[in-house]
Amino acid sequence: MTTYLIKGARPLGGEPADILVKDGRIAAIGDSLSATGAEVVEAAGLIALPGLVDLHTHLREPGREDAETVETGSRAAALGGFTAVHAMANTDPVADTAGVVEQVWRLGQEAGLVDVVPVGAVTVGLKGERLAELGAMADSAARVRVFSDDGHCVSDPALMRRALEYVKAFDGVVAQHAEEPRLTVGAQMHEGDRSARLGLTGWPAAAEEAIIARDVLLAEHVGARLHVCHVSTAGSVEILRWAKSRGVQVTAEVTPHHLLLTDACAESYDPVFKVNPPLRTDADVEALRAGLADGTIDAVGTDHAPHAVEDKESEWAQARPGMLGLEQALSVVIETMVEPGRLDWAGVADRMSVRPAAIGRVDGHGRPLAPGEPANLVLVDPSARATVDPAALASRSRNSPYAGRELPGRVVATFLKGTPTVLDGKAVK
Repeated sequence: MTTYLIKGARPLGGEPADILVKDGRIAAIGDSLSATGAEVVEAAGLIALPGLVDLHTHLREPGREDAETVETGSRAAALGGFTAVHAMANTDPVADTAGVVEQVWRLGQEAGLVDVVPVGAVTVGLKGERLAELGAMADSAARVRVFSDDGHCVSDPALMRRALEYVKAFDGVVAQHAEEPRLTVGAQMHEGDRSARLGLTGWPAAAEEAIIARDVLLAEHVGARLHVCHVSTAGSVEILRWAKSRGVQVTAEVTPHHLLLTDACAESYDPVFKVNPPLRTDADVEALRAGLADGTIDAVGTDHAPHAVEDKESEWAQARPGMLGLEQALSVVIETMVEPGRLDWAGVADRMSVRPAAIGRVDGHGRPLAPGEPANLVLVDPSARATVDPAALASRSRNSPYAGRELPGRVVATFLKGTPTVLDGKAVK
């Protein structure tokens, strides 16, 4: 393996230091390091962070390779500074067996750009009727530890309880898409004055909050781990804060788009802004930022949801919900959390690497930048600014809600196990 000497980076935003990467690990960190034959990476002014970990990525393969593949999604992830992503189960066929999760895992290994960690379905076919092969997926080569029917809520409380009890046996976690389906029939956007004025059926905040409240009580009763996907309302943050104060083993994520955008985007009727859960109000956005800052919300999960053109460029009611997120996630966090002083760089590392890796039980990621640790790391230029051009993104899809928006920060390099997957802001392979 090539040895790399990263010169003058600022680990976690601290004082400049050199980082020597050798044999897939961080060999040394200090001043004026040298190494014969090492490839030098000039990093003055760059922030060094542990490689980012995404708990919520849709890679679409198998089944919808027209929208994304494991390889193209992995490339987008690497360009966004990620070294590990959790691939959600709503593929075709659904990742509800050991065979399918192993297929996704092996495709990730072959791409070699990030560690692709498959998420197993909670129920067979995401239908919410009977549990999938949770134990077999956990024992497979993919070592699945996160299970989710994302895109669908496990709405049956008895089934949700059984899932929580089952995964407890192998330290797994159920990641819930919190949506009471009987409250969101035909829903198109956040329910409020704006939805009424626009004539679009509303998706009430209570539909999310009711499921979170129910599930934290179930998790407390069972003594199991619960993770809440894409939290979007102020009420949800308060429920999570209450649950954590009781010692419930609950974690949660917020998406970049819910940190930045509001339901005002629906005024354009542009379906690129249609997402599930929907964009919420300014007050919700403020509560989400505060929750991420104080740790009530543990992680930023991209919910990267690529869609083919025909599934997105249509009338609002017919368009599929979802947005791209991998390449701009860090930039959105810089804009909404770092620049306003709500998170420092150590906080970014915690919410985008350390905690997600711990929640997903991902070995070798979210580790300290220290000698002996795996060299999964990212170098970021915090002073750079760029306008988002969907045509220039690595994803096969173009449904970015940030098109034409100038965002701060640029990923200059990403290293996976000591090998660069991104250098000078460009994918290496």
